[in-house]
Amino acid sequence: MTGTKAKRRVLVVDDEPALRLLVGAVLRDEGWDVLEAGSAEQALEMLPQAAPSVILLDMRMPGMDGLEALGALRVKVPGVPVVMLTAFGTVGHAVDAMKLGAFDYLTKPADNEELVAVLSKAYEYSRLVSENADLRREAGMTVETRNIVGQSPAMLRVKDLIEQAGPSEATVLISGESGTGKELVAAALHAVSPRSKGPLIKVNCAALPADLLESELFGYVKGAFTGAVKDKPGRFQLASGGTIFLDELGELPMNLQAKLLRVLQERIVEPLGGVGPVPVDVRIVAATNRDLQSEVAAGRFREDLYFRLNVLEIDLPPLRERMDDLPLLTTRLLGRLCEKNHKAIRGLSPAFVEALSRYSWPGNVRELENALERALVLSRTDSLAPQDLPPQVLDPRPASAPATPGVLGAASAPANGWTAFADPSVTKAPPSLDEAEKQAILETLAMYSGHRQKTADALNISRRTLQYKLKKYGLTLRG
Repeated sequence: MTGTKAKRRVLVVDDEPALRLLVGAVLRDEGWDVLEAGSAEQALEMLPQAAPSVILLDMRMPGMDGLEALGALRVKVPGVPVVMLTAFGTVGHAVDAMKLGAFDYLTKPADNEELVAVLSKAYEYSRLVSENADLRREAGMTVETRNIVGQSPAMLRVKDLIEQAGPSEATVLISGESGTGKELVAAALHAVSPRSKGPLIKVNCAALPADLLESELFGYVKGAFTGAVKDKPGRFQLASGGTIFLDELGELPMNLQAKLLRVLQERIVEPLGGVGPVPVDVRIVAATNRDLQSEVAAGRFREDLYFRLNVLEIDLPPLRERMDDLPLLTTRLLGRLCEKNHKAIRGLSPAFVEALSRYSWPGNVRELENALERALVLSRTDSLAPQDLPPQVLDPRPASAPATPGVLGAASAPANGWTAFADPSVTKAPPSLDEAEKQAILETLAMYSGHRQKTADALNISRRTLQYKLKKYGLTLRG
């Protein structure tokens, strides 16, 4: 018995116990995992836990017959092939079942070799369909998530949520500070969804005046207002069959919030000047850099709309909370920027790496990209140096102030994180970085009177990491 065969699972649905026993014995000898149901109703109840690869379904049973059961199975498990089992006199019904989506049929009493051959063929079909679906999804993820860079726990969680939420029809709310990559996440959700062949229409709710935003979203008909010389479909209509991405949703005026709520509830829009609603088939993905719960409490955002939008939330962490990703982000961004600006670099000076690591990046990945492009364009050598960075990156805060989380985050990154663009003359992190980190720990410990947990929280590291750092730098706390 091979490992592949052991993974095959068939659900045998027949009201005759003797037949189930016989078929089960034959298939188990061939390495199949066999589940049994005495009726179609029982089989449908078993489906969520059974997860069969193939279903063998009797045509005639008390209660729900085979054709009815086939219809229900095609809805509940559309990717699982169903093989009909029929008596000689009802072959015509089996042919009807084939037209309704059955994979094949067998007549009773089924020949053992034929039984195994047909079910094996159905299993291979099921496996290929599943593999093709996975490949299509992976291909979409590869294309659309190439700029979602990061291996920190927070970013791995984001990617996992994209893979889980993407194939669904659920409305998704993407939250996070400006520059964290919300538009990239929206594109990835669309790419792995069943709507990926449809359009992805993007609307920046903060970029349009309120009086124009309504007509852009919902469209208008000829004569609706001065200058409306012809009908114009709105963005919701243009996104039909695909996804609409509403960026900066927290900027939406209250009157448009009410109209958006109706779209979510009824899947219709009313163009300006129109005489009736127009149905729309879209998935809504929204994004905001505002705390919508606070906006609701302040009366600036409708609570019912918030709950309609927040079916599933993907919260993007700011860069300062995932500084372990800084080397990978820098490498990826510099590769793209070198190509864009037709320049090549040999590496990064130690002082340049230290400057990047000490800064907290309030503008997040967008600010990092802008800073790197500036440094690349201004650099007169083939190794980037700190003097080419923006002033705020070089002198982010007074030297006596407690360090930002970025200091420890960069130091705790893998030592080879910078190797792709490292200066060949540098074989280890610059000593001054360790000194900055040690000083940050001392100052933060002093601020919290030696309380280790509060110090760890303030530095955005775990208590275990703090213990390691204390030991590394020979820092001993008494009392």
